[in-house]
Amino acid sequence: MPSNHEFALSKLNVYQLDPLMDPRWSRFVGQHPRGSLFHSLPWLKALQRTYGYQPIAFTTSEPSDELTNGIVFCWVRSRLTGKRLVSLPFSDHCEPLCDSTEEFGSLIRCVQVELNREKGKYLEVRPICAQFAVPAQSAGLVHADRHFLHILDLSPDREQLFRSFDKDSIQRRIRRAERAELTEKCGRSLDLLHDFYTLFLLTRSRHCLPATPYSWFKNLIDDEQNKVEFRIAYRSTRPISAILTFQFRDTVVYKNGCSDEKFNQFGATPWLLWRAIADAKVRGFSKFDLGRTEENNQGLLTFKNHWVAQPLPLIYWRFPASSALGLHSNWKLSGAQKVFSRMPTGILRAVGKLIYRHIG
Repeated sequence: MPSNHEFALSKLNVYQLDPLMDPRWSRFVGQHPRGSLFHSLPWLKALQRTYGYQPIAFTTSEPSDELTNGIVFCWVRSRLTGKRLVSLPFSDHCEPLCDSTEEFGSLIRCVQVELNREKGKYLEVRPICAQFAVPAQSAGLVHADRHFLHILDLSPDREQLFRSFDKDSIQRRIRRAERAELTEKCGRSLDLLHDFYTLFLLTRSRHCLPATPYSWFKNLIDDEQNKVEFRIAYRSTRPISAILTFQFRDTVVYKNGCSDEKFNQFGATPWLLWRAIADAKVRGFSKFDLGRTEENNQGLLTFKNHWVAQPLPLIYWRFPASSALGLHSNWKLSGAQKVFSRMPTGILRAVGKLIYRHIG
């Protein structure tokens, strides 16, 4: 009978590994064409340090061989929301790093065995590539959430890129910010983190949502391998808008944006994004990932469509099918926002610190 770390449910044996301890994982992610920020060691370490999630990867590669495929998950263990395998929590997308549907099918079937053995509620995968839809359905996975992914191609020259953006909503606001003579600071210092998080708290409070814990951002910048950067716009000496980006291989990833709405007339957020895009092109990056957007978030979807007119569909898949019944953006639409809307910023920050590890 196979051990906890080896399965033989198909023609392909499947093995478990700890990506934080096995040096093969980082090498594999760095070389695989679909490897992303969200597969990377610094990202997995931040998930573990902040929320206590334990990463686990499945592969058909022998323990003595270099990896040729793999799917990475995190165990989310919560007394409030149950135990599940998610690939990956708080990550926009996380491709199964497989070169064939047969490999994907073998890996998913073994993940299902592990889920049942641990009496988990469900597993979730977040692929970009549509080729996994057929084997996912064959393995009993069903649609959970639908999002859109906006990825900007940086191959056109700078002027072509600028002209491709919506004239009124983007170009005009960028020029307005330039006339306002805003200043920008970039980096990963604690001072910049402080200014970013101050604006982040304002934005979450405005949206009636708890704030992601400060420790999450601190853990991201503490890892020297993590190529993370804050960009903050100032009106005189006052921070008025900020974005957080990451660099991974040929891609710059935009993960968070926040602002002080009192200064929205200056167009600081589009200006920061444009400066990040232009800088990415100068540095030789080929893509700018503007991140996922929920299909029912029409305001954000419209904003991103003004940068990338044709986003990719991004489907999350779950097993078993019962775990996706009546699913609507987790806790956000359960009436919680009405409660959060009555809370001051300090309380929302404390609530975020308590609950985020339960909702990954």
